[in-house]
Amino acid sequence: MTLTRNTAIEIIRRLPEARHIRHAVFDFDGTLSLIREGWQAIMIPMMIEILKQAPEHEGEAEIGRIVRDFVTQLTGKQTIFQMIRLAEEVEKRGGKAEDPSAYKDEYHKRLLARIQYRLDGLRSGSIQPEEYRVPGALSVLEALKERDVRCYLASGTDEVYVLDEANLLGLTPYFEGIYGAQDDYMNFSKRIVIQRIIRENNLGGPEFAGFGDGFVEIEDTKSVGGIAVGVASNEETREGIDEWKRSRLIEAGVDLIIPDFRVTAELIPLLFSQK
Repeated sequence: MTLTRNTAIEIIRRLPEARHIRHAVFDFDGTLSLIREGWQAIMIPMMIEILKQAPEHEGEAEIGRIVRDFVTQLTGKQTIFQMIRLAEEVEKRGGKAEDPSAYKDEYHKRLLARIQYRLDGLRSGSIQPEEYRVPGALSVLEALKERDVRCYLASGTDEVYVLDEANLLGLTPYFEGIYGAQDDYMNFSKRIVIQRIIRENNLGGPEFAGFGDGFVEIEDTKSVGGIAVGVASNEETREGIDEWKRSRLIEAGVDLIIPDFRVTAELIPLLFSQK
């Protein structure tokens, strides 16, 4: 694969000659929001801990590899799907799995213990929203708004949390719709949201763009012929590329990779045909 670099933008696949983005879907966590930064450090150890209790478990290193693989593969889907997979892995090893919703509740409890101070600080004003937005997030949303692009937010995190956290970060006014995980998880997915936008607005592929840092939203964007922008954000340092994310985004079929939205001035012209 030949990779071409344009400033901090990595062009993985040549874009269609005719392109004019009219609608765009953004992932939330890791793409626009850093509130839940570090979630993998909660989910993966919890799953390893649970699988080690199964009678026929492998060594810790091998369990860790298995868990990281399926968590990565399912990142972007609703959290419940990662927990369904955990339950299946417990049963494979001779254990008696709990209901996936119980695993999800335990994960949320542990995650909220990690991030509660962030939520409290944003609510009280002691933490400014910019501290937990992916750098340049507002600039790209403003630039797309100026070009009359209609934007939507779709997340695998429960919708009640996404609505709250998007509001805390000052992102809500930029979106035509904000969608998150539902209890009726079989009737919600990013792919369903994307396909509805395409159908209702009679879009051709190059009129649609998807922005995300995970496998699922990139695959879903490419499935409708859209332009997929991978945000390989280093959530911990807020600088540069996360190479782990980058490799997964390339595997998913991404067109462009950016470190964050500080490259908006260079990115926007790539999304629209030059006249």
